[in-house]
Amino acid sequence: MRAILSGIETEYGLYVEGRGAADQIDDARELVRACPGEFFVGWDYRHESPRRDLRGFVLERLAVDPVDAAFDVGRRPTPDQDLRADRVLPNGARFYNDHGHPEYSTPECLSSRELALADKVGERVVLEAARRFAAAEDRVVRVYKNNTDRHGASYGTHENFLVPRDLGFQRLFDALLPMLLVRPVLCGAGKVGAESGAACAYQLSQRADFFVETVNAETLFRRPIFNTRDEPHARPEDWIRLHVICGDANLVPSATHRKIDLVRIALALAEIGEAPVWKPRDPVLAAKAISRDETHRFAFDLEGGSWTNAHEVFESYFAAAERFLDLENGPGPELGRTIAESRRLLDVLSSDFDAFAYSVDWAAKLRMVREYLDAEGTGWNDPALGAFDLEYHNLDPDEGLGRALQQMGRLEPDPPEDLLDSRRADHPEPTRARARGLAVRNFGPSLRAACWRTLVFETADELLEVELPPTRPYPPDLAAICDVESFVGALTQ
Repeated sequence: MRAILSGIETEYGLYVEGRGAADQIDDARELVRACPGEFFVGWDYRHESPRRDLRGFVLERLAVDPVDAAFDVGRRPTPDQDLRADRVLPNGARFYNDHGHPEYSTPECLSSRELALADKVGERVVLEAARRFAAAEDRVVRVYKNNTDRHGASYGTHENFLVPRDLGFQRLFDALLPMLLVRPVLCGAGKVGAESGAACAYQLSQRADFFVETVNAETLFRRPIFNTRDEPHARPEDWIRLHVICGDANLVPSATHRKIDLVRIALALAEIGEAPVWKPRDPVLAAKAISRDETHRFAFDLEGGSWTNAHEVFESYFAAAERFLDLENGPGPELGRTIAESRRLLDVLSSDFDAFAYSVDWAAKLRMVREYLDAEGTGWNDPALGAFDLEYHNLDPDEGLGRALQQMGRLEPDPPEDLLDSRRADHPEPTRARARGLAVRNFGPSLRAACWRTLVFETADELLEVELPPTRPYPPDLAAICDVESFVGALTQ
């Protein structure tokens, strides 16, 4: 079974005292510029193609949220490198301003647990930058790892999976859609109320309100469940970067690696033609129904008049994985552990909600809100619940309610700080992120441009562009190379 290179890019919610929505782009840019430590400035945009669709065409334009567009009226055009304030970090990650949101894109990882650690490093980077920005501005600054401002705006936590080009759109869509619909049961971040459609008390997913189509290439408006942006960040004739935009941002580390592994299971089955077949009658309606289902049956209609539920869908993938995938070797054991843990959680969901809530964000938040309602004798129309929802995601350990639950032992704790520090300084896996990080740490003065796919160095008055193939190994002994010419030679041999 092939290891699947993956990454997560998280946009963070931002509050700056005394500032409004019209200031957010500038504030996010300055927050990124406050990032401490080593970094390289010079992101290369040449290989980016957000309008190319996996189904074989190129969009004339991308849809724009009219609310967002209103804030751009009258702004002078700004070059991307200045507006985005891109930083390439020593671990191979990217930190930048994405239209008013600080965004951290992890280094590429082969292991879901390494990816969860890399995602946690991103929280630390964003929080430290926010603190430095707050000190410079003498204002209160808060950052939230969530997906909605509760005023109708949503921002993404996108996952990326590198898959062979010959899989194509239809096989990916058929294999992935059912898993994407049910995944919030085990990985949702939770949400009080609704921002579109019928009213409800509570939801599993922060993103479900914002899905309007089953499939398209948009990310900012008319958001789909299955995204078809075809921007591979590698040789396009060989690779697809599956861009998953429908997931929630997680504070619980195991929820992060669980959501990655659930997709990897579906992808591994797709590659061998053994993914379960489920045909939802209306995927958008199903996503919303699962998110709002207070009975926890999580049922949805299928084509032809039948129906199923999340438990059956999960088990179909798990049983197929155990039958057709090698779960003993390579990446298999990690997927096997996720299957076992997912089954355990599905079992305790109905029998031991506290045990379930320890490892699942939506349940931890729901339990916290219910305890407040019981203590105060109030109801779901209490306006304070929105603040409870938001503050669950506050990254500040002295303010965030999710952090408080961790400190109380009621929510799975973060990894040890020394482990996160090591991941911030270096990337331990032999992926191309290691080469990118070493270029920043050791050869910054010679580095002229960097992106996911390539590095550009200047040597002896010559510019050399180095391709970083995603499947070749990047061994630890690259760190021992002392001169840029030898480094380039090692990367191109």
